[in-house]
Amino acid sequence: MDEDEREGLHDDLGLRPESRVERRANQRRARNRRGFGCFAGLVSLLVVGGLIGGLAFGFGKGRDALEKVFSAPDYSGTGTTAVTVEITQGQSAQSIADTLEKKGVVKSARAFERAARDNAKSRSIQAATYTLKKEMSAKAALELLLDPAKSVLVTRIGFPSGRTKAEITAILQKAKAAKLPAGAAAAAMSKPWSLGLPSYAKNNPEGFLYPGTYDVPKGATAFTILKLMTTQFAKTSAVINLPATAQRKKVDPYQVVIIASIITAETNRKEDYGKVARVIYNRLAAGEKLQMDSTIHYVVGRNGKVFTSDADRQMDSPYNTYLHAGLPPTPINSPGRETLQAALNPTPGGWKFFTLVNLDTGETAFSSSASEHQQNVRKLQAWCAAHAGRC
Repeated sequence: MDEDEREGLHDDLGLRPESRVERRANQRRARNRRGFGCFAGLVSLLVVGGLIGGLAFGFGKGRDALEKVFSAPDYSGTGTTAVTVEITQGQSAQSIADTLEKKGVVKSARAFERAARDNAKSRSIQAATYTLKKEMSAKAALELLLDPAKSVLVTRIGFPSGRTKAEITAILQKAKAAKLPAGAAAAAMSKPWSLGLPSYAKNNPEGFLYPGTYDVPKGATAFTILKLMTTQFAKTSAVINLPATAQRKKVDPYQVVIIASIITAETNRKEDYGKVARVIYNRLAAGEKLQMDSTIHYVVGRNGKVFTSDADRQMDSPYNTYLHAGLPPTPINSPGRETLQAALNPTPGGWKFFTLVNLDTGETAFSSSASEHQQNVRKLQAWCAAHAGRC
């Protein structure tokens, strides 16, 4: 549209036509407004950005302040005196942290949890017994737990099931890993009142030195090692609820341990544990002598043998169950969990006799009558004749 047409349009609308000078002035003002709008937008962005930045900076300072207020107390350094800490299978980081705080290793559980959270390797902490130190920084404690070569107790001593306290004393004294002074094991065994035995043990460690392989603290005394064994018996007893179950079945818990020790000595087949227990209970209920060779072997020191001699069976000893009715006065070895459970829960049956018939397989024959038992004994005698020197 040219200028003449534009002026005609103004006339038609009843408006005063805009002069050329006014039109150019209006165009300049429009351009200035657009420029100012961009400038104002830029200023607004800068202001908003400054506010956000200030808020972020303020939040960071606030967070730091909060962390200081709620910080986890922590020691510094690598610790002072040595302390033994047991980490069990499946224990969580939080549980480990609580254990370390209770042991005085770290100042607070939160400090260790924070150190563990910041170290992905913390998930690989092994179940073991560790030698750490009191008053360690959480980071130093975590580093030791992640370095088993430095912290795990590698001194290990094994005590097989079915060993007597005399045999355990000898094993302990001779163990190269223990490096005990001469006579140390016997001296420790002679002070049973300090071993943490259950009240019904009659202050006698026989039967309560739980078998197994133990991680022993470096430089541990004989007393410390024996205490590990009695502590493990207490743990096992709690798991199988030994005292309460014995009371419910109207059996003395000490008798349960005695019966379990006889089972351990008489058979090594798990499937026969409950049957041997039943034979013992049936004979006791009938008032019959147990006639167990294992109780005589305990006195004469012939563990592992099958038979007893006529002289052995005439020996005047409360452990001679051929002469004396009832159970022997004490356990005759250290039973494990499975024989303890069998003594608490004997297999139902009417058996009163049993005998090995094959020493290679451990096969045992059970019977309810003396005549049937004699037939089984002849099977054993035939096996022994075919395997000279084995019986």
